[in-house]
Amino acid sequence: MNKRNNVHFLALTGIIAALYTVLTLCLAPLSFGLVQCRVAEALTVLAVYTPAAVSGLTIGCVASNLIGIAMGSNIAGALDVVLGPVATLLAAWLSYRLRQHRIGGLPVLATLPPVLVNALIVGSELALVSPVFTLQVWSIQVGLVAAGQAVACIGGGLALARVIQSMDLDRRF
Repeated sequence: MNKRNNVHFLALTGIIAALYTVLTLCLAPLSFGLVQCRVAEALTVLAVYTPAAVSGLTIGCVASNLIGIAMGSNIAGALDVVLGPVATLLAAWLSYRLRQHRIGGLPVLATLPPVLVNALIVGSELALVSPVFTLQVWSIQVGLVAAGQAVACIGGGLALARVIQSMDLDRRF
């Protein structure tokens, strides 16, 4: 990779991290809590267009969760600073790996890893920090995270992908 490509990659990483953080924190009541829909997760579809999104989303998740703790919004605390970014990294990497698979020209399959991975990891994390931990509580938390992620990643992510493609921006990444 030449110097220009390195600068481009780092710039995209920073821009994506900043966008993720700003969206998460501006919509903090939706982004944190036992019931959440982190709208910034729609950006996970960017992994289809650039590998810089994998690192950008992960860095943005770390920053958001750290600032969320400082704001008193992040109920899972330090656990979320570790597990949230791990989930984001894994989900974004899987989305990147599925980038070639399209349905009707859209990266539908690439929107599924963020839903499934976050449902399992973040849902489990939220069940662990809830006042009572039972299999039923775990199931509910996994389901709630999956629902919020589906809205953000499938709904928002595919809408974002459609905009990127309609504006022919996918060649610019």
